[in-house]
Amino acid sequence: MRRYGVNSAAERNLCLCHGCGLLCRVKPGQDSACPRCGAPLHLRRPSALQRCWALLLAAMICYLPANLLPIMETTALTGVQRDTIMSGVVYLWNNDSWPLALVVFTASVLVPLMKILALLLLLGSVQWRWRWAPRQRTRLYRMIELIGPWSMLDIFVVALMVALVQWQSLASIKAGPGAIAFGAVVVLTMLAAMSFDPRMIWDPVEEHDEQ
Repeated sequence: MRRYGVNSAAERNLCLCHGCGLLCRVKPGQDSACPRCGAPLHLRRPSALQRCWALLLAAMICYLPANLLPIMETTALTGVQRDTIMSGVVYLWNNDSWPLALVVFTASVLVPLMKILALLLLLGSVQWRWRWAPRQRTRLYRMIELIGPWSMLDIFVVALMVALVQWQSLASIKAGPGAIAFGAVVVLTMLAAMSFDPRMIWDPVEEHDEQ
């Protein structure tokens, strides 16, 4: 007895074209192409799990230097000051700007970390073919896609400060190595989320319902 529906699209050999969104029928065991735009058709994205794992592991490697290395270097008459993400959060907190400190800490530290942990959960659940809470895991994936670009807050702030300070000739500000690592974390997690195929969440559920 089926729990989540009568038949899936994959069981009927139906899939959406990734190029134009046309619903197409594929032939099992044969290469198929979209009749409208000619893009290759796949019931599941080829090597989606492997690509997602590779991108996520690269993001995890970049996460530590993104938080430990200076994200901004300021050169003035008083000397050179190097600020990491956490030193900026502490500075804002000590100067009674705790709302801004919370925003920076959430967007720059918590959000990337939660994205990495959420992708690890999704990948692990697909890798080991777990069947629990497929709807909730699908919603989690949509949330990851939704909040992806908002992790770029620190990069936007550094770019804005560099432009303003250089224009006013008050000092010299440049992005530090932490900004490069942080940008890599954001881009890699976004690419990992794009590579993930959420339809794989439902495959173990459908296989179990068929038995």
